Amino acid sequence: MRQPAKTFLNCAALAAVTMTGCATNAAVPTTGAIAPGAVTHLGTPHYLPTRFGARPATTSSQGVQYQGGPVLVHPKVYLIFWGYKTYGDPNKVASLLTDYVKAIGGSGHNNIYTQYYEELTAKKLYITNQKAQLGGIWYDQTNPVPASPSDAQVAQEALAGASHFGGSDPNGSYVVATPHGRNSPGFETQWCAYHSDEMSGSNLLSYTNLPYIPDAGAQCGADVVAPPKDESGADEGVTLIEGSQEGDSVTDPGLGTGWYGVQDGEIGDGCVWIEIQNDRFGKRSYTMSAMFSNASLSCVQTYK
Repeated sequence: MRQPAKTFLNCAALAAVTMTGCATNAAVPTTGAIAPGAVTHLGTPHYLPTRFGARPATTSSQGVQYQGGPVLVHPKVYLIFWGYKTYGDPNKVASLLTDYVKAIGGSGHNNIYTQYYEELTAKKLYITNQKAQLGGIWYDQTNPVPASPSDAQVAQEALAGASHFGGSDPNGSYVVATPHGRNSPGFETQWCAYHSDEMSGSNLLSYTNLPYIPDAGAQCGADVVAPPKDESGADEGVTLIEGSQEGDSVTDPGLGTGWYGVQDGEIGDGCVWIEIQNDRFGKRSYTMSAMFSNASLSCVQTYK
């Protein structure tokens, strides 16, 4: 396991993040769409645009470049279902996400990430694709969910989740899933989800704001392709969008300091909404977005 100190960004990486933003995410909310708060992002949160909104640029022939910061070498996904039992989960998103995260470990899709690495010491540490990648599940009924959670409030919930799970995991991707009808401003009209970062002690904490995706309908993936036989078309965007955000979080947890192209963004940015299919993970299939592979300089659904 990596020591926490490795997740603290070096000077070169921190300088890089001030030079990079969210270049390809044309659907980034305008001023005021995300309420300001006392958050300590190292860069601009990275938004996944809506299906019918502005499209990101296709990743260039140069691929994505390593910016000198950390990646999640041994990825773990922590699911925080914030207020689901209070405010509702009519589409059974919690069970779908849980089954999906249990199935992704060792898959050909998640093997895409193994070509990327960090180099914070004298050697390269490549991302692994271990079998068990579900770090934990928390149904938080303690903290009330605001009607329209701000980014600061979502970040605080991610920190609360890290505390609940025993402390921030330097390999963790913390997914804050908000319940039906309690979505952040800008959801559905400008973006479907985003990932960002926060400092938890000396650790960099990577988190995803995952609104209740079925609330957005076709804008965020409903009926984008024929759904898997054990899933409805209304739910397809859940795994498609979380899968894309997970890949970006694993390869670029520090917002532009991991694998990031100044013009083309993260590995999911050039492939979202253009390469979609149902991928088989174990006994079930899940609707997934392709991710960019530097090895082939193309969007792929699997990698060996």
